[in-house]
Amino acid sequence: MMKQFVLGRRPAISAGLGVLVMLCALWTGLGWAQDEAPDAAAGPDAQDRAPAYPAGLDDPSIALDELELRLVPLTADELAPLAAAWQDQARAATQAAIDKRLEVRGAEGAGAEVLRQERLELVEERDRIFEKASAVISSLEAKGGDPADVEAMRGYLSAVIAAGRSQLTFKEFADGFLAWLVSPEGGVAIGFRIAVIAGAFFGLLIVARIVRAWVRRAVDRTPQLSNLLSGFLVMVVYWLTLAFGLMIVLAALGVNVTPLFALVGGASFIIAFALQETLGNLAAGLMIMINRPFDEGHYVQVAGLGGTIRHVSIMSTTVITPDNQVITIPNSKVWGDVITNVTASDTRRVDMVFGISYGDSIEQAQAVLEEVVASHPLVLAEPAPNIRVSELADSSVNFIVRPWTRTADYWTVYWDLHRAVKEAFDANGISIPFPQTDMHLYVADNGKAAGTEDAVTRLTGKDAKPRREVTDYASGDHGADESGEEGGDERG
Repeated sequence: MMKQFVLGRRPAISAGLGVLVMLCALWTGLGWAQDEAPDAAAGPDAQDRAPAYPAGLDDPSIALDELELRLVPLTADELAPLAAAWQDQARAATQAAIDKRLEVRGAEGAGAEVLRQERLELVEERDRIFEKASAVISSLEAKGGDPADVEAMRGYLSAVIAAGRSQLTFKEFADGFLAWLVSPEGGVAIGFRIAVIAGAFFGLLIVARIVRAWVRRAVDRTPQLSNLLSGFLVMVVYWLTLAFGLMIVLAALGVNVTPLFALVGGASFIIAFALQETLGNLAAGLMIMINRPFDEGHYVQVAGLGGTIRHVSIMSTTVITPDNQVITIPNSKVWGDVITNVTASDTRRVDMVFGISYGDSIEQAQAVLEEVVASHPLVLAEPAPNIRVSELADSSVNFIVRPWTRTADYWTVYWDLHRAVKEAFDANGISIPFPQTDMHLYVADNGKAAGTEDAVTRLTGKDAKPRREVTDYASGDHGADESGEEGGDERG
């Protein structure tokens, strides 16, 4: 019986213990829920209060270059609250500087000097904060931030700076300017940049001249390039070296050169529209240098002028005429006209024409001309001279004489042969006729002439015979001894 009672109580005790454990667990869970409920309730507010950007980026003591570097990976969503934080710091720094300025204006004596130094320190701190705020705003703008917010922040900074400067007294302005001159981030930095740019420019001049000399030696070893094209290439390389070198120096100093390209692109359209004729000369100059119709020192006939090419620039061509006139021709007129290059070839044919009388011997004249041409030392044997009868003219039998010579000896051969042919013709009795006209007169029969006069009288009703005969031009027909009807006798 006892054994059964004990066995009956075990299930009841087990059940009671299970209920007790369940109650303890429920109580513990409720306590945890109560402890976590405030944290869960405070979670959204805490997340709203937490900054959306990495910690430390809104620290006023952070260096500007470090801040700019740490801004690189941030997105626009992270930069927007950071820009707002820096704007608040800029407002606080401005308020502190203004309060200190008011204290300076109300102070006197030695205390005023201390306050002035404190104000300058606050102004410098404000300027540093403004620079950092501007860097954050620029990064936000570059990464697609809200244009309205960016414009508002920039406008705030600009308005604060403008208002602060407009309300400065002369003493405050002088103190600020002197402090800016000696500041490492102000006048010292600007002076350092100017010195670097000036030194870089002079260094680039030396480098550009070295590169120009190297390019000149390279093009001189290329016989296919003309002097004009060689000079143009050397000039282009020289100026490109200077331009790219300056851009590299400015970029190294932190200057943004991207707006410079945009400015050049916008100005190019305006310049191209305003300088159409100039650009036409420029394009024609490039075509002349590339196609090489002539080179410096060549004798050409172009734009209605003949002369020796003295210089060709990208805009114009300078020609010296045989009478030593210096003429500058725009390249558009040179390239747009027929260009005759006289000295482009090594040899040139001298074209001459000599006439003999119809009564002279053609065979003799031919032999004399051949002998004169062959005896001249500057006439080339190859190609052989061409001497032929070319025309039976009105007054003469004309020979063409066409020897070949070197281009440089053209005029010497031309002038020498004209003189030598005249002397040879005179020595051999061959005449060079001048233009002449034969007139033949036919006298009409006297009877026929009288009949003609009668016919004229019958048709016109007037006497065909002259009223008086003039035997001397000096005494008749209004000559020296008679006065005309208009002038009258003035001798009285």
